[in-house]
Amino acid sequence: LELALLPAVESGFEPFAVSPKSAAGLWQFIPDTGRDYGLQQTEWYDGRRDIIASTHAALDYLQRLHRTFGGDWLTALAAYNYGEGNIRKAIRKNEARGLSTDFWSLDLPRETRWYVPKLLALAKIIANPQEYGIRLPTIPDRPYLKQVAVKGQISLSLAAHLADIPTTDITRLNAGYRLGVTSPDGHQQLTLPIHKADLFKKRL
Repeated sequence: LELALLPAVESGFEPFAVSPKSAAGLWQFIPDTGRDYGLQQTEWYDGRRDIIASTHAALDYLQRLHRTFGGDWLTALAAYNYGEGNIRKAIRKNEARGLSTDFWSLDLPRETRWYVPKLLALAKIIANPQEYGIRLPTIPDRPYLKQVAVKGQISLSLAAHLADIPTTDITRLNAGYRLGVTSPDGHQQLTLPIHKADLFKKRL
């Protein structure tokens, strides 16, 4: 369950976030890794910024890293941040010296050394907010979003009007569309608040 908090560490849950190394979206995929996990990147659409598509891709990637590193989630998370090849090198380096190869024992850059503890600390705070003097809003445990297929292009501003929601909201929910309009071919669906989906379909 802690993995649901990983975008807080990666991007602050900001779908438009871009790093200096060209990683993008909630899960901060670099272009090549995004393509490896099925995230299309065209002039119209960037799947790395699509909150649903990128989440599926990130979970697939994390599961593979988890298997690759023998079921050790901490090392898998470090590899997500620092790269699988770099973590392998760090492990081999420790093996050659006869040292432990768990996450805490690896010689890693400062960013990666702090990356995993940040997630663990955040998870602890979320699990026990009262211990830290924090009051968190209650979020109902039910689906919030629904994807609706559209035939042909539609601008996000028109879609917002049809769904009766602010344009800023629909733009954030559909951050994958680079130009404020759905793709002319390929990816053609909108992510909407679930309680607005039927209204949108009816008006469309």
